[in-house]
Amino acid sequence: MAFTGCTQTVSGHGRSERPDVTKVAGLDITTGESGAKPGVPDADLQVENGDGGEMDRLAINTLADVEEYWAEQLPARFGKEFEPVKRLVSYDSNGKGVDICRTNTAGVANAFYCSLDDSIAWDRGELLPMLDDAFGPMSVVTVLAHEMGHAIQYKLGDIGGINQATPSIIKEQQADCYAGNFFRWVAEGKSKHFRISTGPGLNQVLATMFFIRDAAGTSAEKQGAHGSAFDRVSAFQFGFAGDPKRCAEIDEAEIKARITQQKFDSDDKDTGQGKGNLKVDDERSLKLLEESLRAAFNEAAATPPALSTSSSAECPDGGDTSPAAYCPATNSIAIDLPDLVKIGTPPKRGQKGGIGDFAAFAEIASRFALSIQKATGYGLEGPAAGLRTACLTGSWAGTTNQSGAKLRLSSGDLDEAVAELLADKSLIAADVNGTVVPSGFARVEAFRDGFYQGAGLCTRKYAG
Repeated sequence: MAFTGCTQTVSGHGRSERPDVTKVAGLDITTGESGAKPGVPDADLQVENGDGGEMDRLAINTLADVEEYWAEQLPARFGKEFEPVKRLVSYDSNGKGVDICRTNTAGVANAFYCSLDDSIAWDRGELLPMLDDAFGPMSVVTVLAHEMGHAIQYKLGDIGGINQATPSIIKEQQADCYAGNFFRWVAEGKSKHFRISTGPGLNQVLATMFFIRDAAGTSAEKQGAHGSAFDRVSAFQFGFAGDPKRCAEIDEAEIKARITQQKFDSDDKDTGQGKGNLKVDDERSLKLLEESLRAAFNEAAATPPALSTSSSAECPDGGDTSPAAYCPATNSIAIDLPDLVKIGTPPKRGQKGGIGDFAAFAEIASRFALSIQKATGYGLEGPAAGLRTACLTGSWAGTTNQSGAKLRLSSGDLDEAVAELLADKSLIAADVNGTVVPSGFARVEAFRDGFYQGAGLCTRKYAG
């Protein structure tokens, strides 16, 4: 975050219907196994340069199921027959290179679609094993479903609103959305080779989207831009909750209104913790945070809670949550500065660390949001309270993206929100006792609702 600066207010797509807190986009929240279905024979697709190993089998089974999905959807949604991708190519980026798409793959740890010869290629030596080790096999499925999304764009052409002049950010957002379409099909139990839970399983998929995001400070207008984690997860969720036609609607107008990815500007100073990260225990930072929270919720006509960084008596009716805890009896928020610093200090390359300043400030904002709920007559316990909290925290974040905000959103801040929201103990989407909404998908969706649509939507949609 930064102390001063001006940006444009962001608008976006929102829905006003009340969600069922036991569901994800209409599906029951499940916690079962995710990954390959046991006992299912491998698909028989022709692959060039394959080694028959585990990563190639995973890729082949993925592409077979994705092709089956699109063989159903293209005729049904667009009146166009699906033609399978002409070439599937496996390679080892650590071995001898393969010439494909005018590129030699030596040292290229990637997966990609090439329209020149209608091919999909993947690195079985480094990229796929790394994703599998870090996030599980469904992360590999995520990446390849995204690449098939690009193939769908090529096959649809003008029907999908894509041509050679289309900016890469639009193509990438559509491909993320098409991946979301496929995962909805998997979650509904229609995939031959894979299964996914809508709780932990989808959380891992969203974590994969976070991992493959563009770096903070990357302009959305840059050639090859894919989007921030916040933007990529949003596109995936649009696809999971909608159908392929929703994905084809992603165009330049929507991108200009919705995309949050931006370059750093002159206000984004490096305070020793990387650009765009303030020291969260700095007195001025905390003062501006409190002012921004009061301004964000001033229409609620509620008495703002008192913020304290000193030890205080135990609260008779609030949870012991860290780094911030709300006490309804005293309408106060106790802040644990050492824990706040741990969360607010971004990790250095190759080292473990926290997340960043926005994640830390958003946890305080979530407890402030509880005070607003109490003052306006809403309950503070249970999943509905957790989702309202996430939504109201998102609405506060939206105010920091408006012109004249003294505490201003910086590039990468919303990605910090995604990282915190996907954490097992996400305070942003927790009730007064720290009980977290079980679905990371629902947490991010509620936060995004508030960010784009404001606090009014939060109390209507997540009334409980």
